[in-house]
Amino acid sequence: MAEDSAFAEFKQGINLLRNGHSAEALEYLRHAAELEQQNPYYLSFLGVSVARAQRKWAAAVKLCETALSLRRSEAQLYLNLAEVYVSAGRRDDAVAVLDRGLIYFRVDARIGRARANLGKRCSPVLPFLERGHCVNRSLGKLRHRVLERLKMSENMISEPRVQVPLLGMWPWQECRTGNRAGTLPCLSLDS
Repeated sequence: MAEDSAFAEFKQGINLLRNGHSAEALEYLRHAAELEQQNPYYLSFLGVSVARAQRKWAAAVKLCETALSLRRSEAQLYLNLAEVYVSAGRRDDAVAVLDRGLIYFRVDARIGRARANLGKRCSPVLPFLERGHCVNRSLGKLRHRVLERLKMSENMISEPRVQVPLLGMWPWQECRTGNRAGTLPCLSLDS
């Protein structure tokens, strides 16, 4: 009976949390967690609600970490802890939690998306200037473009190469000898 009541409270709290009413959701989730103190979902979502509504980061992190220690085999618990870390301004901890989650749940698209959204920022090109300085921003954009081009060239090297025809001929153009330009080079300069 208490389990049904706790589940109903939890569902109501999740609906309120999903609709952006974290203060109201906090009461429902707190009541559900009091009824079932060892339920990791109730504790984890209570932590998210505490972080959103009251901005009590330490309490929210403790609730989410407790939930994760109770059940490490649930992807949602990693996502909740990462959300609390991000809202607390602890971005590096959120990245670490999601990376740990990716070890266990390689195929979970939600963790992959959350990790991709956080990304990994490089250090400023000129560390003696602030990150937002116009010189650092311009050099950072240039570095990003160069690194992307290097990645593209590495991919091209590792992929099978396409044979480039000689003298500007393409595979659909045939040489006078009847050979395809893509298979045997046509070196004849006769017109």
